Amino acid sequence: MDILLDAHFWVGLALVIFVIILVRAGVPGLAARAIDSRADKLRARLAEAEALREEANQLLAQIKAQKEHTEKLATEVMANAKAEAERLQVAAQANLKEQIERRGQLAERRIATAEAQAAAEVKAAAAELAAQLAEDVLKQRLAGAKADPLVDRAIDQLGAKLQ
Repeated sequence: MDILLDAHFWVGLALVIFVIILVRAGVPGLAARAIDSRADKLRARLAEAEALREEANQLLAQIKAQKEHTEKLATEVMANAKAEAERLQVAAQANLKEQIERRGQLAERRIATAEAQAAAEVKAAAAELAAQLAEDVLKQRLAGAKADPLVDRAIDQLGAKLQ
């Protein structure tokens, strides 16, 4: 009977009764459902996070593939541009060489034409001078001989024809 006078006994008994009331009221089920609900929410968040992670990995893989493709394309473009530049340089040098040759040939033809023209002018001047000298010599010889007026007229006409 001493036990009924002990305060610890009554506190323990009250605790046991309180726990029995909570069990009958379904509090452990409510707590379990609340915990399960919270666990389901956490699982849903984890699944969403996993899906986002997977999507991020896929995007990263696509970006890496695009980067590799872009780098390869840039390398090809640079190689093509370099080859085109070299081809254009060779073509420009060939065109320049051809133009220099053509202009040289044109200059040579102009020089040859000028030389021929100068030679023709010199020949014409020499022929004119020779004809003039021949006329003067003939006039001097005939002036002393007092030739016929017909011969004098023929000599004058000859000088006019030679000019």
